[in-house]
Amino acid sequence: MNADRLLAHFDTLVDTPGAVPRLRRFILDLAVRGKLVPQDPNDEPALALLSRIASEKRRLADAGEIRRQKPRWEASSKVDMPFSLPADWAWSRAAKIGVLNPRNSAPDDSQASFVPMAMIASEYGVPHRHEVRRWAEIKSGYTHFAEGDVGVAKITPCFENGKSTIFRNLAGGMGSGTTELHVVRPLFVDPRYVILFFKSSYFIEPGIPKMTGTAGQKRVPATYWANAPFPLPPLAEQHRIVAKVDELMTLCDQMEDARQHREEARDLFTATSLARLSAPDRPAFRAHAVFTINNLDRLTARSEQISALRRTIIDIAVRGRLVPQDPTDEPASELLRRTLATDMRGKGITKIGPSVKGIGDHPELNGWAVAPLGSLLVFHYGKGMSAKERLKEGPVPVFGSNGIVGFCENSLTDESTIIVGRKGSAGALNLCDGPSWTTDVAYYVECPSCFCFDIRFLFIQLQALDLGSLGKGVKPGLSRNDAYGLSLGVPPLEEQRRIVDRVETMMALCDRLEARLAAGEEARLRVLDAMLHAALETDAGGRDAAGINGRAA
Repeated sequence: MNADRLLAHFDTLVDTPGAVPRLRRFILDLAVRGKLVPQDPNDEPALALLSRIASEKRRLADAGEIRRQKPRWEASSKVDMPFSLPADWAWSRAAKIGVLNPRNSAPDDSQASFVPMAMIASEYGVPHRHEVRRWAEIKSGYTHFAEGDVGVAKITPCFENGKSTIFRNLAGGMGSGTTELHVVRPLFVDPRYVILFFKSSYFIEPGIPKMTGTAGQKRVPATYWANAPFPLPPLAEQHRIVAKVDELMTLCDQMEDARQHREEARDLFTATSLARLSAPDRPAFRAHAVFTINNLDRLTARSEQISALRRTIIDIAVRGRLVPQDPTDEPASELLRRTLATDMRGKGITKIGPSVKGIGDHPELNGWAVAPLGSLLVFHYGKGMSAKERLKEGPVPVFGSNGIVGFCENSLTDESTIIVGRKGSAGALNLCDGPSWTTDVAYYVECPSCFCFDIRFLFIQLQALDLGSLGKGVKPGLSRNDAYGLSLGVPPLEEQRRIVDRVETMMALCDRLEARLAAGEEARLRVLDAMLHAALETDAGGRDAAGINGRAA
């Protein structure tokens, strides 16, 4: 497969995750390898162009219009060629195609543009923004540039992300900005071609391992930026390449827009279908459940949609719609009142905590009870040895990625318990099957009424309450008082167990759907990567499909 055939199959690849960003990078790689447009033997060769550039630099330096180039930019003429070039191209360097880090000279009252790093885009074709200021305010302590110059970010992660720009529409034709830029002023070279090279993987990827400095402050050396192998086409071909890149990037824009519209329609379809499962009457629920099962592939085409399905399963489970009620089950309200009246003795709970207050029959579901959370559970602050003390004894297990720390030794509780985040990860939940210990970043749940609960069902109930939404006020963190004011619907104990079994079965199905989705995405990515690789392979004669080996200069 060659590049033309690959580009012709854009529309079949666009729904592969990350396909369009990969194709954008690939377009730039094709461009700088001379594989995007045909060569014209009538074009002025790149070697002649380099000779004209060198003469112009000498003239400007002799006239005092530019500073003479520093010796460190005068690297040897030998260039390490990462790939072969078409005829009449030449290997060069940024140091040879223009003026490096030029300086501006203008009256202090002149208007100029100021461009901080935040106003420079990573994407190809996105112009920078700027602020208009007096030259006196920004002439010192910043990087200078003028209309048509090309700036490249040198600090992490901006360099890796491809932050670079052509400076255009500058106030007064000049400006300054972040010191984290390398700047080149191209001479007889199209700056639009220069920028697409600086955004290509052939410039960025070899530069990453050469970055120096401490973590978060790594920078690509000026010597790499100035002397990295630069594939230089004839000037006329540069113009053709830029026009073709712009055309293909517009096509990518259209594909992204079309994909976004399809995804929005799919999201609406998924949201509507899942919302119908909350229909108030059971016959409608059954019909919508059948529809959901029959359209499961369409409803779970992305991982976010599977997450939405999981949330819906939890929601309909705690609303009594996942399994039928059994009239022979002991009503939950009777069991709760009897158990709490017994368990309250000797608990030492004087203010907030379990009591029979507020417990009543559910208005819609037979056998269910409804009660304030504070009538059923107690949220205890984590305490015991500090995390620092625990660290001395060995590695710290962490439940999930939500910052709740818990341990299965040195415990405060001797049975399975639920841990609820109260700081940082407010409302995040973990079910610890066994002894547990937690710091004050979390509560652990004591359940004097747990003779009335399957703890796995209680965990499902707390997931449905979305406790995290309570921890976003003026004082971030989950308040016990706020949580205790929420109501729980409590089914009979036997129904709880039936619900847990059904939820676990359906969550296992979601796991399989996620695994299948991930495997499918991985397979599509492998196909895309193979096609991209094939489009850059050399032909059987050992030459690039676009032409013969280029020359170095």
